[in-house]
Amino acid sequence: MDARTVIAALRRGEPPSEEGLRWFAAGLADGSVTSAQAGAFAMGVCLRGLSEEARAVLTLAMRDSGHVLRWDLPGPVLDKHSTGGVGDCVSLVLAPMLAACGVYVPMISGRGLGHTGGTLDKLEAIPGYVTDPGEERLRVVMREAGCAIVSASEGIAPADRRLYAIRDVTATVESLDLITASILSKKLAAGLEGLVLDVKVGSGAFMKTMEEARALARSLVGTANAAGCHTSALISGMDEPLADALGNALEVRSSMEVLTGGAGGPLLELSVALGAELLAGAGIGGGEGKLRESVASGAAAERFGRMVAGLGGPSDFVERWSDMLPEAPVVIDVPAPEAGHVAAMDGEALGLAVVHLGGGREVESDPVDPAVGLSHVLRLGQAVEAGQPLARVHAAGAGAAEAAAQAVRAAIRIGEAPELGPLVRERIA
Repeated sequence: MDARTVIAALRRGEPPSEEGLRWFAAGLADGSVTSAQAGAFAMGVCLRGLSEEARAVLTLAMRDSGHVLRWDLPGPVLDKHSTGGVGDCVSLVLAPMLAACGVYVPMISGRGLGHTGGTLDKLEAIPGYVTDPGEERLRVVMREAGCAIVSASEGIAPADRRLYAIRDVTATVESLDLITASILSKKLAAGLEGLVLDVKVGSGAFMKTMEEARALARSLVGTANAAGCHTSALISGMDEPLADALGNALEVRSSMEVLTGGAGGPLLELSVALGAELLAGAGIGGGEGKLRESVASGAAAERFGRMVAGLGGPSDFVERWSDMLPEAPVVIDVPAPEAGHVAAMDGEALGLAVVHLGGGREVESDPVDPAVGLSHVLRLGQAVEAGQPLARVHAAGAGAAEAAAQAVRAAIRIGEAPELGPLVRERIA
């Protein structure tokens, strides 16, 4: 077997063999496949596509190109993956809620991508939190806290790490087959028994239409189930930020307000919906009630505190979080230009405003300022008076604050109240 055989088959539109795909994934990981061959493979998949069977084979081959975690825990090992949105801090809320329900959650997460925030960047706003603890510490935290939100180690799906970098420079990022294999190879390497996918749709999501979201959801669900991991997906609306804040420390604040029982709204409701979907798939009944009780009783917050302490953060974070998170030196309100209702939002523009404040990365090497972002963002349909704040900008300097305020004014349209759809639009199983 060699790379040219696999690439030639793709060029002719022939389905690659299982042996060929496994060989190619191993070659990506160990370097025996060149960058030119990897680029040709990515373009071949992008242009010709893969069958459902071949997509599952590629996903498992990329998973098996590195270390696959195995668990011996007294409960199901489950996880959630989001396709990316703005103000989306569900992971910080859902993982400890599930842990409080007897589930174990080894959540391998990522950093900010484009206009969307990264879960690891959010957690690193907590003083001392270590996102790459090593497997030994990960296993300790999993047993003691029931959840651990960490980065993928160098040994997790190395074929994906190599192929992703090549896709980024060969205009093949949009391939549904390669997106599916990339997401799932890392998730399945975490040794999961069940997975729920939160596929976002709307102005703040990568998928802008229901057709795009359905196609991605079906690809992910079909492939994960074919790979032996019980999986379903919820398509959820992202026409406005999920929380009322965008930015790393600000989204941790929003999460803690939910976990400590001081806030509800879409962030809590979507966390409950996704968690109930996971618990039902694992044969655990009454999931919604159990998840809500985990918040009301303080058990979910306590699990979050255990995770933070186990991964290097303060042992009293849950009790003192409001004093521990960084704050920006410049805070200004963005007044509404006229009275009316919040008629529409450009979620992507809001996310990019946070990136330009320094809360995300324009290039991979950019540092991230954990304190900057937007808070108190009004919700769609909300009535507003002229001069009332549409949002609050948190910035490192006055110039950056004013530029962000202009972006917010341009991204939020005042007019007639819109017809609002449900938060969860569709279930794919």
